[in-house]
Amino acid sequence: MSDDGFPVEEDLEGTGFDADLLEEELRQAAAVLDPLPAGLLQLAMDAYVLHDLDARIAELTFDSLVDAIPVRGAEAPPRMLTFQAGDLTVDIEVTGDGLLGQVLPPQSARIEVLGGPGAARPLTADGMGRFASDTAPVGPFALRLHAGGDVIVTEWLRA
Repeated sequence: MSDDGFPVEEDLEGTGFDADLLEEELRQAAAVLDPLPAGLLQLAMDAYVLHDLDARIAELTFDSLVDAIPVRGAEAPPRMLTFQAGDLTVDIEVTGDGLLGQVLPPQSARIEVLGGPGAARPLTADGMGRFASDTAPVGPFALRLHAGGDVIVTEWLRA
């Protein structure tokens, strides 16, 4: 027993008490009874981008959902995105099957697909700057590029 009269974890061994199950049930109850406001979630994601304080932010300069002219007959066209950071451009095509992109000017780069609380998925751009992932981003995502000596982070977008 602790000083406040509550049992400590060592006292619960052999009783069938599952701390992980209790934690999961409490998370689910909190999600239902006190959900996280969407605005707060966006602020948290924006703050997460800042953990690379010396990273440059790549600005979204083209999004086919906003800037493209609709094509008749196209059922599910891929989403085309272009990000710009100084003289570096990143073109991305997002489909239900994955992610395809290129870093311009062409160069090798290490790319991380950031997506919420999960671990970043690493990708590698070849010498021509091309990279691909067979996993499509789900929910909010951003890219963190390590090209040359620079770290560049794109804006967060919803897939």
